[in-house]
Amino acid sequence: MSYKEGFEGFQAAFKEDPEAAKTTFESSSRLVEGLKCEAQSRDFKMIIDEPEKLGGTDHGPNPVEVVLSALGACQEITYRLFADKMEIPVTGVSVVVTGDIDLCGFFAVNDDVRPGYNNITANVKIESTASDADVARLVDAVDAHCPVLDIISNQTPVKINIEKVAAAQAAE
Repeated sequence: MSYKEGFEGFQAAFKEDPEAAKTTFESSSRLVEGLKCEAQSRDFKMIIDEPEKLGGTDHGPNPVEVVLSALGACQEITYRLFADKMEIPVTGVSVVVTGDIDLCGFFAVNDDVRPGYNNITANVKIESTASDADVARLVDAVDAHCPVLDIISNQTPVKINIEKVAAAQAAE
C-alpha cells in the first residue's frame, strides 16, 4: 500500500468515525544516575542526558535536543505523507533544527529569562522536481498539519500530578 492510499484510508475512516481518530501516546522516564534518564515509548528506550559541560555524562541528547529532533522528524514525516497525498514529487526531505536558549532561565540566575528556547529555526531541504507553486502548496499543508510544530507553536494545556512515595532505604 502506498503512503497516499494509507493517508486517504485514514482520512475516510476518520471522516466516517471521528472518535476513531482520538488516541493517546505515552512516554515514561526515570532518572537512572546523575542527570542521565531512561525514557520509554512503546517498546523503544532512549537515554536522555546532559552534556558534560552542563553536569551530565553525555550518554544521549538532552531534553531540549529531543524536542528539536522531534520537530525535524515530524516535519520530514509530514512532508512525505502530504507530498504523496497531493501528488507532488518529492524524493527526499531533510531538516536541520536549531534552538537558541539562555541557560540563565533554567539555572534560576535571572527570573526574567524563560527557561525554554527563545527561538527555534528549522531549515528544510526538499528534493523535488515540482514547480515552486506546488512546493509552496506543500509547505502550507505541512505547516498547517505537522503535530510537533503545532505543539511547540501553540500553548498546549499541561497538567502535572505529583505523588510523593517513600524513599528506598539505603543498603546497610
